[in-house]
Amino acid sequence: MNLCWNEIKRKSHNIRVRLEAFSDNSGKLQLSLQEIIEWLTAKDEELSEQLPIGGDVGAVQHQREFHQAFMEDVKSRGPFIYSVLESAQAFLAQHPFQEPEETLTEGKEVSPRRRILNVSRSVWKQANVASDLWEKLTARCVDRHRHMERTLERLLQIQAAMEELAVALEQAEGVRDAWEPVGDLFIDSLQDHIDATKLFKEELTQVKEGMKHINDLAHQLAISDVHLSMENARALEHLNSRWKVLQGSIEERLKQLQDAHRDFGPGSQHFLSSSVQIPWERAISPNKVPYYINHQAQTTCWDHPKMTELYQALADLNNIKFSAYRTAMKLRRVQKALRLDLVALSSLVEVFREQELQQGEHVMDVVEVIHGLTSLYEKLEEERSILVNIPLCVDMCLNWLLNVYDSARNGKMRVLSFKMGLVSLCNADVQEKYKYLFRQVSGHGGLTDQRHLSLLLHEAIQIPRQLGEVAAFGGSNVEPSVRSCFRMAPGKPAIEVSHFLEWMSLEPQSMVWLPVLHRVAAAESTKHQAKCYVCKQCPIKGFRYRSLKQFNVDICQTCFLTGRTTKGKKLHYPIMEYYTPTTSGEKMRDFAKTLKNKFRSKQYFTKHPQRGYLPVQSVLEAESSETPCSSPKLPHADTHSRIEHYASRLAEMESQNCSFFTDSLSPDESLDEDQYLLRHSSPALDHDSPCGQHMLLAHLEHQDKEQLQCTLARLENENRVLLSEYRRLKWKHEEAVSVPMLTEAGEGGPGSPTAGGQQDEELLAEARVLRQHKTRLETRMQILEDHNKQLESQLRRLRELLLQVHIQEVMGSRGENNRRKTLTNRMLLLQVKDLKRKLRIGGKKKRIVAEE
Repeated sequence: MNLCWNEIKRKSHNIRVRLEAFSDNSGKLQLSLQEIIEWLTAKDEELSEQLPIGGDVGAVQHQREFHQAFMEDVKSRGPFIYSVLESAQAFLAQHPFQEPEETLTEGKEVSPRRRILNVSRSVWKQANVASDLWEKLTARCVDRHRHMERTLERLLQIQAAMEELAVALEQAEGVRDAWEPVGDLFIDSLQDHIDATKLFKEELTQVKEGMKHINDLAHQLAISDVHLSMENARALEHLNSRWKVLQGSIEERLKQLQDAHRDFGPGSQHFLSSSVQIPWERAISPNKVPYYINHQAQTTCWDHPKMTELYQALADLNNIKFSAYRTAMKLRRVQKALRLDLVALSSLVEVFREQELQQGEHVMDVVEVIHGLTSLYEKLEEERSILVNIPLCVDMCLNWLLNVYDSARNGKMRVLSFKMGLVSLCNADVQEKYKYLFRQVSGHGGLTDQRHLSLLLHEAIQIPRQLGEVAAFGGSNVEPSVRSCFRMAPGKPAIEVSHFLEWMSLEPQSMVWLPVLHRVAAAESTKHQAKCYVCKQCPIKGFRYRSLKQFNVDICQTCFLTGRTTKGKKLHYPIMEYYTPTTSGEKMRDFAKTLKNKFRSKQYFTKHPQRGYLPVQSVLEAESSETPCSSPKLPHADTHSRIEHYASRLAEMESQNCSFFTDSLSPDESLDEDQYLLRHSSPALDHDSPCGQHMLLAHLEHQDKEQLQCTLARLENENRVLLSEYRRLKWKHEEAVSVPMLTEAGEGGPGSPTAGGQQDEELLAEARVLRQHKTRLETRMQILEDHNKQLESQLRRLRELLLQVHIQEVMGSRGENNRRKTLTNRMLLLQVKDLKRKLRIGGKKKRIVAEE
């Protein structure tokens, strides 16, 4: 027992020694861990209390040095912390704990083993906290260091870019300050300055990209919670403001230069403002179309004041009875006013080539038209060595072209329209004009089809249409003219220039005004050594008209074209027109013709009518012949243009269906143009002598009246044929009815049913023919009804005109004016009577057709 007791005492002593050693080690380890935790916590708070990263390079560099010292201090503490953590790991390896922590009750003693476990658990907790704090502190130090490095790099980039941009902006501002005011620049140099400004703007693209890069860097710093210092922020804001001001200056400078170039440059309309005088002012609409303001009357109008005066002067020519000559003389005045009588066709072709006006379907705006006209008149001034009022001529010509081809003022016209207007009024041989115009619508092989020819004729007919003379030339429908031209090449889908020239040499109705214009121009400077039979003028200037029915009867153009005669002296047809001085050969030829005509009666000339032009349109053809596939569309679709178109169509129908002047007057009592067998002498076209012979333009109304009378006569003949046919069919029907009766009486044979069937078939065929005739009669009756309505409308208009003439006769002065008005009144009365007679005839024909 003593031995056992001594062994227990020895073991107990050893245990006590080990417990005291354990208590000393764990206490030191816990103290070290607690010290490390407190130090790490203090350093973390110190790191958190550091100031945010600065916004300039100096501040960031100073903060980076301080942070580096802080990191060195932390790194110097690292070995001790790692050794303590390793000791804690070794201690926990020797004294592991696995039991869950138990709550000790009061008064209960803790066993040594339980105390060891509690110590191990406490060491484990302290070691984990110290390790987490150390990792967190080192990570925050590294992140802050990296953030400082990136911030310093960006700030250095911003600083370098700001210095570079400040230099570039200073240079650009120097260039801007050296700009001359726009008002001090020469007009010819405006385009060069515009190009230089655009180039300068392109050169500043790098500055623009640099400013964008700086602003992006500042934005990235702001996102990373780094705000620029006050100095850097003010510098960046100053650069941005300088850049915006520079951009605004460039845009404003470019706008001023472009406005000045548009208003004062070579392509501007500013130079045209001098074409009008006070109180007029030339203004421009948004689509570049000019209009004119009268500040005195406070009105605006599309027409130039000089153009308005010209149109008013053209009203003096309305007393000319012949439509072609009335139109030609009006166009001659327009031609002189626009100075186009001095422009050669070669000059026009050169201008068209310079302006690249080759495609006829291309649409031009007003600016392009002004460019072409300006080049044309400048070339005219250079070639002719004369002084030309270019602004006035360009403005007047532009005004006339817009009136003809763009009356709605849309600011657009086709190249073909532009060429047609100028070529028609230029100074060139008429054959050369025909060839050039044909080339504008011909293809590669020199051929043109119906569509392109209709486009050409449509553009040509717009010229007399603008003067209100379109009805006399077949109206705005050009299909009959196209068909008439293609008769020169039967069966061919396209025609050559030779066919077109052959057709134009016949002076077709739709284009007769153009050769007449050339004869008017040629006759202006001509003097004839003869005495006018009416007004006794000697010598005769202009056209000379010689009677081929009476000897030594010459008439001047004024008396003939206006229908003036002397009392007791009557004019006799036919008449020869001369626009060049006559030769002895022509005199002998006319003497022989006059002697031959002396033995001819008036009935001979009535049976052998001749026209001075090629008629291309017949009665009631206009509406049916107009096809949308080839007939050009109207250029304007607004209400006013449609009203104008309908009025033009009404005038065409009136001119086609009835003559304005009565045909009941004899040639000696009436001076209507369809009563004369008129020829003109041309040196270039006569085949019998040096002076050729062609018929002067006769009036369209007489032809339509004769055709209408022929139509009525043909209807009467058809009515008589239908009556006889009706009687014959009725007789056959009665005879067919009587055949069965004879058969029943025994006189019929085996072939009687066959004969009856044949008669039935004949009756059915005759009935079908009769129905066809009935349909034709109904159609003709409808035509007659429409014609009567038009005659009634014309009668109402004549009554209104008669009433106006009567009022003017009462209110007007006496003498010669009263005598002329009385004569006009009588002529109108005769016209009213003639229209009433036609209405009665038309009513009778309609009743006959209705009865049938």
